[in-house]
Amino acid sequence: MPVTTRQPNPADRLLEAASALFDAEGIRAVGIDRLLARAGVAKASLYQHFESKDELVLAYLRRADRRDRAGYAHAVRAMADRPLDRIRAVFALAEAAARRRGFRGCLYINAVTEFPAARHPVRAVVSEHRAWLAAELTTALAQAGAPDPTRLAGRIQLLYDGALVGSKAAHSVRPIREAAELVDELIGAAVAAVR
Repeated sequence: MPVTTRQPNPADRLLEAASALFDAEGIRAVGIDRLLARAGVAKASLYQHFESKDELVLAYLRRADRRDRAGYAHAVRAMADRPLDRIRAVFALAEAAARRRGFRGCLYINAVTEFPAARHPVRAVVSEHRAWLAAELTTALAQAGAPDPTRLAGRIQLLYDGALVGSKAAHSVRPIREAAELVDELIGAAVAAVR
């Protein structure tokens, strides 16, 4: 009996096409016709599943967020009692993603750059992702005994953002590695100050 392989549904194919094209070329640079051709679906499928390109963009960002959260959870699953390693994992995952994505920078920051309006729904999705990361950092820092973990998490997130921009500009993981070293120093100094 022949084995049949099930092709992904049109919505999944559109999301896969969006991920590949948006990552490689930017969101606004990719027209609907290119998305449809890459996905191998009719225009009606786009409007049936997403209503508009903007809705597809939001679905793409939410899917990326779910994948990033799941990837982080998987990476730190054995680190419940090692908060500093959980913070280092953020930078290790960023380094792997930078290589995998061809040093395109942070897809979330890229998205808000392309949709600068303060009330655009893209900004809300990106803000939710950034709040999740800040919460993870804050929790780890509190567990490590750092004073004012919320403020320190904000500083680490600033270094993280800069590392991704630097990585994109240099086409290298070196800025991410250097930021990770700075984060270790920053945490070490903060924890030492309360001992």
